[in-house]
Amino acid sequence: MSASSTPATDKPFEDMPRVVFWIAVAFSSFQVYTAAFSPLSSQVVRAIHVGFVLLMIFTLYPNFFGLRAKALGWILGIVGFVTSFYHWIYESDLTARAGEMTDFDMVIGIITIVLVFEATRRMMGWALPLICSIFLLYGLFGEYLPGLLAHRGYGFDQIVSTMSFGVEGIYGTPTYVSSTYIFLFILFGSFLEQAGMISLFSDFAMGTVGHSKGGPAKVSVISSGLMGTINGSGVANVVTTGQFTIPLMKRFGYSPAFAGGVEATSSMGGQIMPPVMGAVAFIMAETINVPYVEIVKAAVIPAILYFLTAFWTVHLEAGRKNLNGLAKEDCPNPWAAVRLRWYLLIPLLGLVALLFSGYTPLFSGTVGLGLTVILIFGAAVISGASNNALRYLFWVLLGFACMGFIAFGVITFFVIVAFLVAVLALRRGKKDVLSLAIKAMADGARHALPVAIACALVGVIIGIINLTGVAAEFGGQVIAIGEENLFLALFLTMITCLVLGMGIPTIPNYIITSSLAAPILLKLGVPLIVSHMFVFYFGIMADLTPPVALAAFAAAPIARETGLKISLQALRVAVAGFVVPYMAVYSPALMLQGDGDILDVVYIIFKAILAIGLWGAGATGYLFKPLNWFERLFAIAAAGFLVAASPISDQIGLATTALFLAWHYLDSRRARTASA
Repeated sequence: MSASSTPATDKPFEDMPRVVFWIAVAFSSFQVYTAAFSPLSSQVVRAIHVGFVLLMIFTLYPNFFGLRAKALGWILGIVGFVTSFYHWIYESDLTARAGEMTDFDMVIGIITIVLVFEATRRMMGWALPLICSIFLLYGLFGEYLPGLLAHRGYGFDQIVSTMSFGVEGIYGTPTYVSSTYIFLFILFGSFLEQAGMISLFSDFAMGTVGHSKGGPAKVSVISSGLMGTINGSGVANVVTTGQFTIPLMKRFGYSPAFAGGVEATSSMGGQIMPPVMGAVAFIMAETINVPYVEIVKAAVIPAILYFLTAFWTVHLEAGRKNLNGLAKEDCPNPWAAVRLRWYLLIPLLGLVALLFSGYTPLFSGTVGLGLTVILIFGAAVISGASNNALRYLFWVLLGFACMGFIAFGVITFFVIVAFLVAVLALRRGKKDVLSLAIKAMADGARHALPVAIACALVGVIIGIINLTGVAAEFGGQVIAIGEENLFLALFLTMITCLVLGMGIPTIPNYIITSSLAAPILLKLGVPLIVSHMFVFYFGIMADLTPPVALAAFAAAPIARETGLKISLQALRVAVAGFVVPYMAVYSPALMLQGDGDILDVVYIIFKAILAIGLWGAGATGYLFKPLNWFERLFAIAAAGFLVAASPISDQIGLATTALFLAWHYLDSRRARTASA
């Protein structure tokens, strides 16, 4: 497993030095405070956000080219943290002399660039820093390149100014999103996980499908999908739900590689599962300047189809290998699990309600986090109360908090929340609950590190692209290749996403590819959101694609199988998912875009389900009975005709689908009769 593929979140929190633990708590406290009260400008918040990230990465990962240099790590981390305050202390001066660099500005700018590159290398390996270095070198020396790639030339001070100051480099849109929406939603998921949301989702999934054919694998799909509603990190899903689902699948007959592939595929879907999608969704909303709810609306049907694909594939695999589920009596009662922990759903439902009511993700995430804190303490009080008085107190205070939010806004809400937490903590003396809340804050800060440092470094790419205009030139060349063939342009975009995904995470993958390819697709007539979702979708699929598949390698130690074998099985599980983005481009109604009515949406969903069903049968080699090679190819070909949106291809696809299903059903009945 490459360095770039090592999940940073695998390190247990018990190994965190105590000082770093409290730095993480301070980091989370700073983010919550600035989100709730906005006491600082956006530029200052971004700078201090990056400063905290540098401090934590250098202290948590002190290795320097194979040598453990703890003192050096602390020095670099403190330097990175202190330099971030330069933007706060000299904020007015930097604004007044924007573009005119002093010698001290140059020193701070160069130090910041070097530290961000080195922190990313320590956190994520060499791939992303090398790609960003190429763009940085292009900005410095691109004027000497031949032909169309040459630019007019930029001074060293102009490059440093763009990268280290202002809002087009390291502190650009990705860092803005990381320092606001992303951090809050990661913290939101961390609190819910600490409160027992994983147990709720696992018990519910076990109780609903655990006893069905192939039940253990279906549990993985459902529980990972539910986790995706609160946690947009695919790798985090693998290493949490996978600890339970992968051994369960192996115990009931699935191969280790297939079990790991199912978990990896299901977990990666969390990034496109509303309401809390992956960090890319928030970056996308800012990039194309649309409300976050529009991104959610575009993602909801493809997300359901993605998980339907995984669910259908594991069902067919269970039929092919004749794998049964758990005994009914061994499965928990799903509704008992809901009754026991129903209160954990309140923050999630509140978050969804606020998002769909038109509130910003920042506001919604802040209030959702406040509700989660209330419920963690409230659960402890209610479960241990010896009389009803304390329970009534809790619900009355919760009511006041909500009324304060409605009447006076988020500040009053958080004042009441703070009072409620203090009352409950003092009344119960629940040190374990307080430590749980503090641990959740440190946990959230730690999980935010790989996202935050990637967002900071890819700002280099965005800054160079905006400065030099290379995207327009590149786009013109690709349009020249694909201007008469939309499919070719889509295919080239997909390959770009998959190749980049071999070395870099989904966030920089999306930012790089969308900067280059999305404008091309827009000029070819693809709606704006659909073009960005196409790039986003295949950025996720890159984490399942060999030879470097991050989600598959994260599942490898749990499944005790090689990451390559797991990634090959993940492709089998997700193969039909490769079709959905293409269908959305040719029929934007699949993402609720365009001028179509409800019948258009129903029709495209019907076609997508048929295509997924046929593609899954062809990839698995089983439907009502095992399929031979000709039947598998025929099913895949029929599914292919359903992808395009032309009337003739639809007619051919529907006719061949009906022919295949009728013929295969009758053949399976003859086979059963003969065996009887």
